[in-house]
Amino acid sequence: MATNASLKNQLQNSTSKTPSPTAAIKSILDSPSIKKRFEEILDKRAPQFMSSIVNLYASDGYLQKCEPMSVISSAMVAATLDLPIDKNLGYAWVVPYKDKSGRQIAQFQLGYKGYIQLALRTAKYKAINVIEVHEGELQKWNPLTEELVIDFEKKKSDAIIGYAGYFELINGFRKTVYWTKEQIEAHRKKFSKSDFGWKNDYDAMAKKTVIRNMLSKWGILSIEMQQAYNEDIEKQENQSSDTDQVVIDTDFQVVGNVPDSEQDEQPERQQPQEFDQSDIDSLFDAK
Repeated sequence: MATNASLKNQLQNSTSKTPSPTAAIKSILDSPSIKKRFEEILDKRAPQFMSSIVNLYASDGYLQKCEPMSVISSAMVAATLDLPIDKNLGYAWVVPYKDKSGRQIAQFQLGYKGYIQLALRTAKYKAINVIEVHEGELQKWNPLTEELVIDFEKKKSDAIIGYAGYFELINGFRKTVYWTKEQIEAHRKKFSKSDFGWKNDYDAMAKKTVIRNMLSKWGILSIEMQQAYNEDIEKQENQSSDTDQVVIDTDFQVVGNVPDSEQDEQPERQQPQEFDQSDIDSLFDAK
């Protein structure tokens, strides 16, 4: 017969077992349908990529506030493009947003390294790069003839005055662009909905602005690159960042009111949600 003490211990043990914040995401990834889809896309690399989703979700309290299915869907986009979602690599991110209705969702976002990677895969580019230009290095820039002269030996300081982008195609076509720091700032103020990303890694965001604009106007875009470009900019109207960690940088004007981002709100862990087969099937119906 159980004593009062043993019953009390059992009760304490049962109530102290709080579900892991990753339980919801793991339950979806354990679904045979989801596993099969990732295996179809990534083959033997699927388990590793799926583990990276769990690690990303576990390390980001803001993503834990999002609907788990939206996290999976965003990661699926990165998997389709064969890009890692590790934040430290900078190829692609899964970022939290609050949509027009106040729903917490995750969304795919491409980094400038991702754009370069996709361009190189087309086998149409002989060279492609984007760099910072420091004070004293710029000797000449003619926007009409695209004559750009940079002397790296004449660098006066670490102060960045602009960003230069360049690509050369296999067929010999070349394109050179140069954005002054003032032009980058004007673009940021016009299109960015959050300043955190720019404050956290201004150079990466500036480089992305330059290279995306350059490729979208003059580059050869494969179907894969067009998909990435569309995924990176679509569905961003009427959305706000759930945290200052997200920056939207788009060439399209935002129309309508956008809810204020909840910058000071700390993430609250939610209880894992249960999903039926219809929720999982909807992921594939949307693609």
